[in-house]
Amino acid sequence: MTTPAPVPVPVPSPAPATLTHQQVSARLDEFTVVDVRTPGEYAGGHLPGAHNVPLDRLDEAADALRAVAARGPLLIVCASGARSAKGCVRLAGVGVEAATLEGGTGGWAAAGHPVERPAGARAPWAMDRQVRLAAGSLVVLGFGVGLARPSAHRLSGLIGAGLVFSGLTNTCGMAALLARLPYNRPPKDTVSFAETLRRLTA
Repeated sequence: MTTPAPVPVPVPSPAPATLTHQQVSARLDEFTVVDVRTPGEYAGGHLPGAHNVPLDRLDEAADALRAVAARGPLLIVCASGARSAKGCVRLAGVGVEAATLEGGTGGWAAAGHPVERPAGARAPWAMDRQVRLAAGSLVVLGFGVGLARPSAHRLSGLIGAGLVFSGLTNTCGMAALLARLPYNRPPKDTVSFAETLRRLTA
C-alpha cells in the first residue's frame, strides 16, 4: 500500500515592513518613493519626489524597482496603505524588498507633511472610496427599482457577488473600470510610464 504524497501547505506571505510618517519624514531623502495609485490620484497630491507606478503596472516595473532597491531603501505608498501593502507583497514575490507607509498619502498630508501636485490639478477621491460609492449606489438602485420590478433585485445580487469575489481574490474589476473615467486620468503633461522607469533607473 502506497503512502499518499503529503499535501503542500501554502506559506502565507510575510507582512511588509511598515513605516510611520514620522519615520519617513525624518529621512525622506534616503528613500526612493513609488506611488502605486492611479495617475489621476497621484496628480491630486503625492509625497515629494514620488514616482508614479500604478499597482496594475507594478510587474512591468519589477526590474527597475529591483535596481532601485539594490541602491537604497524603497518605499511604496498609496492613499491609505492598503494598495501599497499589497504592492510590497507582490514585489517581495519577485525578490524586491520594499516598505509601505502607514496611513498612506492621506495620513501623511493629515499630519501636516508637504505634498506635491501639478498647478491646477484636481484631487479625485481615493479609489477605494470611489468603489464604495459606486457599489453602494448600484445596490440601492437595484433595491429601489426592484420594489416595482422584482427582477431588478438581481443587480444588487450581482454587485454583492462581485464584492465577495473581490474580497476572495484581492482584485477589483470595478476599480479598473473607474480608473478609466476622465476625472481619474492624469493631466496631459504627466510624465509617461516609460519616462518614469527611465528616471527610476537613472
